[in-house]
Amino acid sequence: MIRETRVPLPAAPGQAARIDYEYERNGTANLFMVFEPLAGRRRVKVTDRRTKQDFALVIRELVDSYPAAEKIVLVMDNLNTHKPASLYEAFAPDEARRILDKLEIHYTPKHGSWLNMAECELSVLTKQCLNRRIAEKNTLEREVTAWESARNTAECCIDWRFTTADARVKLKRLYPSIQLG
Repeated sequence: MIRETRVPLPAAPGQAARIDYEYERNGTANLFMVFEPLAGRRRVKVTDRRTKQDFALVIRELVDSYPAAEKIVLVMDNLNTHKPASLYEAFAPDEARRILDKLEIHYTPKHGSWLNMAECELSVLTKQCLNRRIAEKNTLEREVTAWESARNTAECCIDWRFTTADARVKLKRLYPSIQLG
């Protein structure tokens, strides 16, 4: 979070807005993105840190928001906190098992977070909402919530065009080659 050190001067006739390059760092925040691409729904959780416990709380919230689901397919990157063990560190074993039993986890390939649709949504969030200085966590939460609500109301989806055939070309080192004959 970044605070202005001088009040920006607004645009005036014949004069562009003026913002000083100098700023004051005002702490950090973490954003967890959960995105359901076919429904065009997303949930962004603002936390103070990015710990295993924070991750586990977000995953439990995800699982509990779909009580009737038999399985939830979860695609995520290989971040050090994005592991089933995080649930066991945060919750009692029976609670961690309850959550994990609902999940079918798939990891994006290493250096392949661009395959993760939540990363695409984070990019949109950055361009549409976070492309300016935000000084306070409560302002960040309010702005992110407003962005999330607008995107969910519009049911914005990702027009994913990366096919299995494309993957076999682009990621051929990950797919085994089978020789028949």
